[in-house]
Amino acid sequence: MSDITRILVAIEEGDSRAVDKLLPAVYQELRQLAAQKLAREKPGHTLQPTALVHEAYLRLLGTEDQNWKSRTHFFAAAAEAMRRILIENARRKRRLKRGGDQQKVGLDEALASIDSPSEDIIALDEALARLAEEESVIADLVKLRFFGGLTLEQAGEVLGISRRTATRHWTFARAWLYKQLARGDSHDPG
Repeated sequence: MSDITRILVAIEEGDSRAVDKLLPAVYQELRQLAAQKLAREKPGHTLQPTALVHEAYLRLLGTEDQNWKSRTHFFAAAAEAMRRILIENARRKRRLKRGGDQQKVGLDEALASIDSPSEDIIALDEALARLAEEESVIADLVKLRFFGGLTLEQAGEVLGISRRTATRHWTFARAWLYKQLARGDSHDPG
């Protein structure tokens, strides 16, 4: 059991001192995760890795659901918090600067591109929301893989599904999202 997992178990058991130990134990890895997320943003964005880490950490501790099962599960939750912050930031910028215009994006570009701009993240998020309405576990798998940076095996572990099921879900998700994003109509659920 890693030090981080021990701290998470202690938090779940109600040890209030463990909460104070968590940020120093995870800070460097969270900062690297934040830097990866921000590398996908357009040049000139105002959010910095340190601010993203702190905001995500505050959101994680502010939730009722603090029963992280493992180090992997905690970092997946942190990646999801960072994803939501970036999407909120991108939507705010879009409202202010562009009046809501969207750009079309293909799934391969969204999933494979390291410099995916904010607009692409919004389009992918909207498609994932529609997928979650139909297949929530599959949408969660995509979030863990793309936004959380987890391997298929790690994402399956967090979701409690086998590697074979995770592979089948991933194949389905790629095809489904490609179809949704290729037509560029993020508002039409049909």
